[in-house]
Amino acid sequence: MSGPPKSVLARGLTLLDAFSYGDTTLSLAELTARTGLPKPTVHRLAAELVGWGGLERSSGGRYRLAMKLFELGQRVPRRRDLREAALPYLEDLYEATHENIHLAVQDGPHTLFLEKVSGRRSTLIESGVGGKLPLHCTATGKVFLALGSPDYFRQFAVAGLARWTPRTIVAPGRLRQELSRAAESGYGVNHEEYEVGVSAVAAPVFDARRQVLAALSITGNATKLDLDRLAPAVRTAALALSRELALAPVRNPLDRG
Repeated sequence: MSGPPKSVLARGLTLLDAFSYGDTTLSLAELTARTGLPKPTVHRLAAELVGWGGLERSSGGRYRLAMKLFELGQRVPRRRDLREAALPYLEDLYEATHENIHLAVQDGPHTLFLEKVSGRRSTLIESGVGGKLPLHCTATGKVFLALGSPDYFRQFAVAGLARWTPRTIVAPGRLRQELSRAAESGYGVNHEEYEVGVSAVAAPVFDARRQVLAALSITGNATKLDLDRLAPAVRTAALALSRELALAPVRNPLDRG
């Protein structure tokens, strides 16, 4: 396993990357633990990032990400992207369900949420834009695993399937059966497998080459959400978006090329 980065720039970026979705602030001790850097180094780098505008000091000596990072993000040259193309379909699904609607892509062993549409009537859940959740216990993640490479699934399963709730599927054989059903039906489901009381249904979005590009999902209260009834709606939206993308391809946000 490689150690902490050595260059000053890389260490500074590691400090910023220590913030995950849901972290409003982090203490010096938390930054030290997450980065693996010496505490004096973290203290010095944090002070320099505050001076530059990448971090802000909050009450109690804690740190939070600052607006300078947002400003830099806005300067990135933009083409019509996946999120922009998908947004009308997300909004239609929200109007039909008033639940949490997600657009997600696979990012290694995680499902990464690019967009979320929800409202006051939506079930309160943990997910958010920029957040990552494990593949094996999310509806969108199961879509990616079901339609992905069998070799990748074997590698993924060998690494271990963490249990998040009493209903998380942690046996590779049972998960493989679940993925086979998802591939056959055209949609994946999550029955309280990541968050107790929360279920979801998701369908794949394909690119012009019929490769899985993303997934759309509906997530809400497990006792109120009829996943089988909602599956046709999310599949229809995903297929419509796939047809649009086949005619006018968009940039994959995780494409490094």
